[in-house]
Amino acid sequence: MKIGLMIEQLADSERELADELTQVGERHASDQDVFHLTKTLAKIEQGHIDALAPHAERYDVELERSADHAGCARPSGRRSEPALLLLRDLRGLHLLAAGASLDWTALGQAAQAADDRELLELVTTGHSQTLRTLKWTTYRLKEAAPQALTS
Repeated sequence: MKIGLMIEQLADSERELADELTQVGERHASDQDVFHLTKTLAKIEQGHIDALAPHAERYDVELERSADHAGCARPSGRRSEPALLLLRDLRGLHLLAAGASLDWTALGQAAQAADDRELLELVTTGHSQTLRTLKWTTYRLKEAAPQALTS
C-alpha cells in the first residue's frame, strides 16, 4: 500500500503551511489579528504532523521533524506597502492550505478504501481544521483587499 507515501506528503504539506504561518505572523507582528491567529493556526497544523506520526509508523514511513525557522522570515525582495505584502502573504498561505486540503482529501479516500477507521477519524478532524485556515485567509483577504488596492 502507498498510504504511507500520502501520509508523508501530507505531513510535508502541513509542515510547510505551519512554517509559513509562523513567518507571516512574524512579518505582520503589528497586526494583532494576523500575528496571534497565525501562531494559533501554526500550532494546529504542527499538531496534525504529530497526530499523523503513529499512522506513518503503521504504514512503514518515518516523518521528518519540523525544522525551527524562527527568525528566518523570507525577505520580500523589494520594499512594499504592508497592506500589499499582507495580500501576497495571504495568497501564499491560501495556496499552501489548499494543497494540504487536497492531501487530506486523498488520504481520506485511501483510508476509506483500506477500511482504516482510526486514520479516517484523524483525516476528518485534521481536514476540518485545515479548512479553517482556508476560510480565514479568504475572509482576511476580502477584508484587506479593498483598502490595500484602492488607497
